[in-house]
Parts: sequence; structure tokens; C-alpha cells
Amino acid sequence: DQRVGRAVVLDEAINIALDPGVAFGTGAHPTTRLCLRWLTETVTPDADVLDYGCGSGILAIAAMKLGAQRVCGIDIDPQAVQAAQQNAQQNSVEITWATAEEDVAGPAQIVVANILANPLTVLAPLLARLTRPGGQIALSGILVEQADAVLEAYTPAFKMTRAATDEGWVLLTGRRR
Repeated sequence: DQRVGRAVVLDEAINIALDPGVAFGTGAHPTTRLCLRWLTETVTPDADVLDYGCGSGILAIAAMKLGAQRVCGIDIDPQAVQAAQQNAQQNSVEITWATAEEDVAGPAQIVVANILANPLTVLAPLLARLTRPGGQIALSGILVEQADAVLEAYTPAFKMTRAATDEGWVLLTGRRR
């Protein structure tokens, strides 16, 4: 990945212009890179994607630019949702944005959540409900030493694996049972 001003250039395909404002996610952090690489390998033209904890919207925007049919981004912070909406407009992509209190997302084929280990553990039942049977999930924001606890929380609903690491952070992925 390369950063050019406020734009993130993914290795082979797409440019994303971002102004994160108060939201998280510029593409420079290892957890974001892990998720972007996974999305590049996972998104298909018929996919519907949910970015839970969307922050700046970088992962949702990348999913659309990678060809997803439909994308929804959700965050607990209304200011993050506003920043994500502006970033989507700047990148000319149509994405549904909502706060976590809104019930706009049905089960998705692909769910990505780049938050932190403790919230991810608490969110396991919700994220399982938001992932279609047979669908895929990617979780990051997890230090390597926290991975086992997160894996344990998701194993009842998913067949999970440690997919990748980057600078002490891990990407966990799984398929919904």
C-alpha cells in the first residue's frame, strides 16, 4: 500500500480518496491493511457487504470499488457515519450508512469488522446474525495475544481461522455455519 496525500492506493486496483475527520481508518494501520487485502481476495461482483464499525468508510468504499453489488456501513459514532458518507460521495460510490441503533442491515454475504478485541467479543452474537449462513466474516483490530479469546467467541457460529498477521495484529476469518 502507498499513501499519496489523503488518498490510499491499493496494490493493484483502486484509489480511495479519504478525509477521515474524527473517524478511524486511513489505510495506514496494519489492521486496515489486513482487511483491505482480504476484501481484495473476497469481494465478488454479486456480493453484499457489511462494514461494521465503518469509521471513515474505507473498507465499505473499497468493497464497492472492488465490485460489490451492495454495501452497508455501520458505526456507533454519528460523526464517523457522517465522515463515511462524505468519503463515499468523494469516491462516487453508493453505500447505505447507518448508526448501530438503526436496523438497516439484513444478513450479508460478507461481513468485515475492524474494531478492537473486546468489542468484537461482545458483538459475536450480533455479527453472527448479520452474516448469512455460508457467508464470510473478517475480524481485525486484534492483537496476536488476544486472538484466542476472539476465536472462542466466534467458533460456535463460524468455522474460524487465523488468516494473516501484520506488525503484531491479526486478521481472523471465518465462514458462517
